[in-house]
Amino acid sequence: MAPTMQDPERLNLAEMQEFLNGSMTVSFECKDRAARYGLVLRVLKAQSYPGLPKKDKSLIRGYLRKLTGLSRAQLSRLIGRWRRTQELTVGAVARRRFPRRYRIEDIALLAHVDDVHEGLSGPAIRRILKREFEIYEREKFERLSGISVSHIYNLRATRAYKMRRIVVEATAGQKRPGWAERRKPEPQGAPGWLRVDTVHQGNQDGQRGPYHINAVDTVTQWQVMESCGALSVQELMPVLSGLLDQFPFQVRGFHSDNGSEYVNAKVAKMLNEMLVAFTVSRPSRTTDNALVEGKNGAVVRKWLGWGLLRSDQAQATGLFFRNFLNPYVNYHRPCGFAEVEVDERGRRRRRYRKNDYRTPYEKLSSLPDWQESLKPDFSAVALARQAMAHSDTDAAERVQAARNRLFAPALWPEVAPLLMRGKGSQLRRPLSPHPSPIKDPRKEVRRPKAQS
Repeated sequence: MAPTMQDPERLNLAEMQEFLNGSMTVSFECKDRAARYGLVLRVLKAQSYPGLPKKDKSLIRGYLRKLTGLSRAQLSRLIGRWRRTQELTVGAVARRRFPRRYRIEDIALLAHVDDVHEGLSGPAIRRILKREFEIYEREKFERLSGISVSHIYNLRATRAYKMRRIVVEATAGQKRPGWAERRKPEPQGAPGWLRVDTVHQGNQDGQRGPYHINAVDTVTQWQVMESCGALSVQELMPVLSGLLDQFPFQVRGFHSDNGSEYVNAKVAKMLNEMLVAFTVSRPSRTTDNALVEGKNGAVVRKWLGWGLLRSDQAQATGLFFRNFLNPYVNYHRPCGFAEVEVDERGRRRRRYRKNDYRTPYEKLSSLPDWQESLKPDFSAVALARQAMAHSDTDAAERVQAARNRLFAPALWPEVAPLLMRGKGSQLRRPLSPHPSPIKDPRKEVRRPKAQS
């Protein structure tokens, strides 16, 4: 509640000063502009404002600002007007208004025309309005017959138009073709249910790197990687077909994210011909494809890093995967197989025991009747022979040597023939003086300079 003050013009200068000092935290407000102007006028006349010294004028100004709530500039303008005219009156505000050409009935008529014509464009509606008056001689269209296209849209944005014509369209759900089913794969302990994802090698200095296709079996964690120069259908289809052929067991399911490189008609047709179930990740379910995404960082990025590989090196990278990295991760790299426990509340808890770490080949051979799931071109004897061809450390050394030569551009003409024959370990050339490709430049730590 704003306090009121009776006859404020009767105070002398000393009382005004005392009032200002005692009302620092109190605010006053006039009811309207007429009351505010009348208060200023009475105080200025009672105190004979023009003949006062500057110090007293400043006191009166502060007193009036406190009572009226006016700003310094507003109060100065009122005092100046009073000194010129000896009066302060509230005049009517004369704002310039343009004449209103189109009335409410015209807006209602426009809304009706838009409604019956199912919302045509502005130029089409303008032509209809003009024809209604000039050809069909309907008098109520006289004003609207000369309307411009831009002003039609102006009238459509008015409240009067929207109150008469409201178009509500429900959001239409996007109907996806029935290429893949949105669900989580359920392997039921059988091998052959793959999780697939793409890893891009990156761009550097305008050069685009290849794309690595990573596929991991859900049960055995058997992993196969391939590489292609671009994600076009022409390049991806043969690479994807060769990737599926490298799995020793029958492929029963193919699960990916919603990327268009996989969710398309040609991939769906190929999987349908192979009698492979095609599924994609569900929305807001980040764990549907978590297995392969973890392998992207733990295997692909760890071995290939962020080093530059040109897109035309996709074939050589694929040879590196088939002859070196894929055999290593499947026969010599142990993986953790968790034991899942479900408590009385239904919460799942994973436990990794020391005996739960096995290679994908060991996990495959431990499954019951695992030999029945092998393809005709693969046998248990051939898989065991390949697992014993190299020790785990020797296999890792072969992968490192082949990887370093893959990132050495000067040696590239000599590396390709040996990679084709699987003899990459025979090359013993010094490495390129460039930094190691497996180092992430974003995580480089700069050591402080030694002080002299």
